[in-house]
Amino acid sequence: MHRALLIAALCAMAGCEKPADHGWQGYVEGEFVLLASPYAGQLQKLYVRRGEAVEAGKPVFALEQEAERSGRAEAEQRMKSAQARLENLQGPRRQPEIAALREQMNQAKAALQLSRANLAREEELFRKGFSSKARLDDSRTAQQRDSAKVKETEAQLSNALQPVGRENEREGAEAEIAVAKAALAQAAWRLEQKSVAAPVAELVQDTFFVEGEWVPAGRPVASLLPPANVKARFYVAETVVGALAPGKAVEIRCDGCGAPIAAKVTYISSQAEYTPPVLYTREQRGKLLFLVEARPSLADAVRLRPGQPIDVALQ
Repeated sequence: MHRALLIAALCAMAGCEKPADHGWQGYVEGEFVLLASPYAGQLQKLYVRRGEAVEAGKPVFALEQEAERSGRAEAEQRMKSAQARLENLQGPRRQPEIAALREQMNQAKAALQLSRANLAREEELFRKGFSSKARLDDSRTAQQRDSAKVKETEAQLSNALQPVGRENEREGAEAEIAVAKAALAQAAWRLEQKSVAAPVAELVQDTFFVEGEWVPAGRPVASLLPPANVKARFYVAETVVGALAPGKAVEIRCDGCGAPIAAKVTYISSQAEYTPPVLYTREQRGKLLFLVEARPSLADAVRLRPGQPIDVALQ
């Protein structure tokens, strides 16, 4: 008994204790981007295959679009019709009508000049006693009639140059244009939703339909895995979690990965994955595990695959 205690004491003094293990086991997880259309339709074209890399903005798939194209064409025609109606209400009368009114006004002015000359001559003759009072009155009446005719034709021409429609008619036409614009934008958006492109440069993880199949509304057609969405997940004991913090550098090792992959802690669970009874003992506390997530750089993320087992250690 004394000998065993002596050996234990000597080992303690010589540093024979088992070193602390700072490595943890985990796995790689990917946050997939599921591409779907909010509208149903037959899959007309699938531009990508599983495992291919697709560039940002490149088309991934397209559903049949005949109904949406027809809807957009109809909305465009309604828009043109509303614009033509407003232009008609805002514009003056037709040019031939305006030209005819101008000629009538010119004729009225010419008649007024003649009646004024006749009135002046009759006034001179009446003053000298060579004309009667009746002829003078007739000339004065003709001059007043021709003057009123000039004012009438000028008013008609001014009215013809004004917009044809009334104010409330023009406001109604403008409202119709606003409605037509909204309908056209909606039709264009519906057509756009039938063709989906890659939001960023990504790897095609899987495709779920083949060309010719019917795709229900909202069902994913393809799943993409951006390098930024690859992360390592591992669990650490409650005795170690206090030493970790977001931004902490770690390194990832896996079979076939070559050199260790540098990563940074991005998430630490606030709750343990395993919770023993409320009254903890030292033995039970050792069972508490906390989830930790770490993300590698975009260049190193391509070396990892979702579901791949890994070993994680502090740098």
